[in-house]
Amino acid sequence: MKYNPQVIENKWQKVWEENKVFKVEKDNNKPKYYCLEMFPYPSGKIHMGHVRNYAIGDVISRYKFMKGFNVIHPMGWDAFGLPAENAAIKNKIHPAKWTYSNIENMKMQLKKMGLSYDWDREVATCDPEYYKWEQMIFLQMYEKGLVYRKKSLQNWCNDCHTVLANEQVEDGRCWRCGDIVEKKEINSWYFKITDYAEELLDWTYKLPGWPEKVLVMQRNWIGKSYGAEIDFKVEGEPTTITVFTTRPDTLFGATFMLLAPEHPLSKELLKGTDREKDGFEFIDGILKEDKISRMADDKEKKGFFTGKYTINPLTGYKMPIYIANYILMDYGTGAVMAVPAHDQRDFEFAKKYNLEIIIVIKPLDRELDPSKMTEAYTEPGIMINSGKFDGMNSEEAKTAITDYLLSQSIGKRSVNYRLKDWGISRQRYWGAPIPIIYCDDCGIVPVPYENLPVRLPLDVEFTGIGNPLDRSESFKSVECPKCGKPAVRETDTMDTFVESSWYFLRYCSPKNDKAPFDKDEVKYWMPVDQYIGGVEHAILHLLYSRFYTKVLRDLGYVDFDEPFERLLTQGMVCKETYRCGEHDWLFPEEVVDGKCKHCGKAVEIGRVEKMSKSKKNVVDPDNLINEYGADTARLFSLFASPPEKDLEWNEQGVEGSFRFLGRVWRLIHKNIALFSEELSDNGEESKVSKDILYYMHSAIKKVTLDIEKYQLNTAVAAIMEYSNNLSDIEPQIKTDKERYLFREALRSLIILLAPFTPHISEELWNVTGHVGLVSRYEWPTYDDRYTFRDDVTIAIQINGKVRGEIVIQRGSDEGFVLSLAKSDEKIKKYLEGKQLVKEIYVKEKLVSFVVK
Repeated sequence: MKYNPQVIENKWQKVWEENKVFKVEKDNNKPKYYCLEMFPYPSGKIHMGHVRNYAIGDVISRYKFMKGFNVIHPMGWDAFGLPAENAAIKNKIHPAKWTYSNIENMKMQLKKMGLSYDWDREVATCDPEYYKWEQMIFLQMYEKGLVYRKKSLQNWCNDCHTVLANEQVEDGRCWRCGDIVEKKEINSWYFKITDYAEELLDWTYKLPGWPEKVLVMQRNWIGKSYGAEIDFKVEGEPTTITVFTTRPDTLFGATFMLLAPEHPLSKELLKGTDREKDGFEFIDGILKEDKISRMADDKEKKGFFTGKYTINPLTGYKMPIYIANYILMDYGTGAVMAVPAHDQRDFEFAKKYNLEIIIVIKPLDRELDPSKMTEAYTEPGIMINSGKFDGMNSEEAKTAITDYLLSQSIGKRSVNYRLKDWGISRQRYWGAPIPIIYCDDCGIVPVPYENLPVRLPLDVEFTGIGNPLDRSESFKSVECPKCGKPAVRETDTMDTFVESSWYFLRYCSPKNDKAPFDKDEVKYWMPVDQYIGGVEHAILHLLYSRFYTKVLRDLGYVDFDEPFERLLTQGMVCKETYRCGEHDWLFPEEVVDGKCKHCGKAVEIGRVEKMSKSKKNVVDPDNLINEYGADTARLFSLFASPPEKDLEWNEQGVEGSFRFLGRVWRLIHKNIALFSEELSDNGEESKVSKDILYYMHSAIKKVTLDIEKYQLNTAVAAIMEYSNNLSDIEPQIKTDKERYLFREALRSLIILLAPFTPHISEELWNVTGHVGLVSRYEWPTYDDRYTFRDDVTIAIQINGKVRGEIVIQRGSDEGFVLSLAKSDEKIKKYLEGKQLVKEIYVKEKLVSFVVK
């Protein structure tokens, strides 16, 4: 029989679905295991990143079930978001219809991969029965003071009448209409994630199952720093500017003040002055720039003098107040005391605008001259030009100067966090409505719980201008729940990260219509034992999920602190790019023999990089599965690279995976008669029987331990080696005992393959006469007695180079081994006529001779 993956894969997918093989229920008599991959946005098609991510999770889930765990492995859809609205505008199709159509298509694709999902637990975040509970939790957070509303600067497009996300602003213009984007103060809703900053930070040191790089990213994002808050009075005005600094030791060297363009005082200090017009234009111009580029080290430092001065509280120095492009409101107070001698960016700014540089810290071994400095001195040193603090070590001075500021009531110790509160307002339609009503008499009024969910209206028009909910009178106009007078509903919807911050809890009881989730189910299933997803989610989704879980804990919903015990961040799938001078980027299938199939010109092969639609270096999983089968797609994505590393696409590697499965198929079918024979393991041991036991138990041990460590690529390599060993020893089998052991070895091969390539494994399990499914069979165990051989092959080195090898019995005497090595014909020629300087024996591993 020929290996035909299309036939057998459809067959077993149907068996699994009809028999609900992966449906799971709470079982207090079994240990649970919750395996979860980050759920996808329903864009309409899965990509190779999905294939890799979900294949990793599927191996872990299937393996854990076979090891006796009660495994929950759910899937759903992160279904709200801007792309659905864009599709509605472009294709004149409602976002709901577009989204649910994409869900059906992607669900069909995922089923073709043979993934062990319990589809009865499926959720879609755009379902009112999902976001109803999110709205309820929002109201409970509001009651607890964890939600508030304030004005903040947002990207605003006047032509489209809408707020834009940072990624929708391209070179200061709207991505859709090209109009210049301005900053506009808009009322927005916020979650007080900063209330949990310290706990979120503390727990990054208590999550051993997480990659350190993710924890470091979160620590940096939270950005805890110790320092002082210092008050600077504005000359001639009642205004005070408060700064946060981690370097109070440099205060005597502060010679000018910098404000972020977003700082409220930036425009306030300019109003009514002859600098107002130019200053406002400068501010508006800077605010159109991307924040990240503003902070870049090589970015030109730009400033605008307000015409006002503030007074250094320790020196009395009149410090000119500038508005600067590289200062942001996202850190500290949005105001910076500039110390150009000891901060590189301030140094560059001072040089550009000819501002005074005062040295207050000097190195131990030399003096510094401001006129000759080419860069700021930022290291610790000895205090100078600092009054009574002169001569003190600068590190000690940080505390001493802070103490002095405190005694003079002009400063205080402070802890600052880079983390800011989470702005959840989105001026979009396709999102969960924020359950708030505005009444002229009653103010902000929460929607009563009994009126939830606040449903998205379906009868809205998509023009691309503004938020459609603002034009929906049936949605917007309501009665005030308190006084009954006419009122208006909030038309902002929630950030989609809110939905993804608790979906893993809803999976535990997705049909619950009395609460967000059943507490008993959550108590059994949570926390997630293994979470799998991209590292790009390290500081948004993963941080928000941790915050949301802690909020739910404090609201009495859950009794644990963290949602994810272990985290695996898989690498990207990468491929070389193809480019034609006539047709720009080309899909792989548009390249034939190195030439563009459209014009015949030679194609430029670019570097290997992440697969992306824009550069067309993508492989369609459907085409791959249709040609080679899902098992091959899974096997290649698991074998080609460790899970946490990037995977470089290789067509030969795909074909190699397919050929390997074909060899396994033929090996089993060639020996299928063994499975119906009456055989036993009675009889004398032979070298062949010992070899079979060694191959089998060594393979089981290696694959088991590698899966436990998530080294799935080496686990696959071990299975391939095992299969090759069985093929090699097959012709040597003669006795009934050897035939019996060989049959057991073949059985083990099928079982070991089952988590990786489930379809071919089920088929081989079935054709060899086994009852039931291999995916529900127990994982094999190994006996360490059989993972060691009586004989061992050791290498022989001459002057550090391997020149041969010998086979010895374990426990052989050192003298015997050295003598045997010297007598080897390959080694003799390297020793003849040479002086033997040294001979080394590393027990049962290596013989090394040094000659001259």
